[in-house]
Amino acid sequence: MGDGSPTAESSGSGAAEGGAVLRGPDLARAALEAARQVARAKPQRRTVPRGTAGGGSRARRRWSGAGADDRDPQPLGRLASRVAAERNWHENLAGGQVFGRWTQLVGSEVAEHAKPITLRDGELTVQAESTAWATQLRLLQRQLLVKIAAGVGPNVVRRLKVQGPSAPSWRFGTRHVSGRGPRDTYG
Repeated sequence: MGDGSPTAESSGSGAAEGGAVLRGPDLARAALEAARQVARAKPQRRTVPRGTAGGGSRARRRWSGAGADDRDPQPLGRLASRVAAERNWHENLAGGQVFGRWTQLVGSEVAEHAKPITLRDGELTVQAESTAWATQLRLLQRQLLVKIAAGVGPNVVRRLKVQGPSAPSWRFGTRHVSGRGPRDTYG
């Protein structure tokens, strides 16, 4: 058999271990036994047929059971914080807390007379309702920064820019004509 001639096994006629040629049902039994041995040697992997909801047995469906699982419905707050963590939104959300919790952070008296306008690069712009309150806020700036840091975390607001009341703007649109403006129309 080492002479390169085709053997009974390789030619498909079927030879038994003892060299006898197998035919018919004996050949089928030998092929089935060989397939079973190959299947035993491979690691078991079960597949669920397509079109079935889980193959029919509870073990294959892999239900979550009584314990909590990622597939269970989640509270909206937990999902929102997971998305915020994945997308690094914590700094922006902490900045939003400054606007949402302004009264609790600075106190009701200050919140009555001043409101936050913008927060960019750690600088919070606050607009006061009068020049007296703008001066008062500038004097309280350090205390306000400490209160805000205690409420929303450090380094969210690093500087405080206080503005006085703003006069009405007569400038509309992107183009502007220089001159006296609306004073001409009021006599």
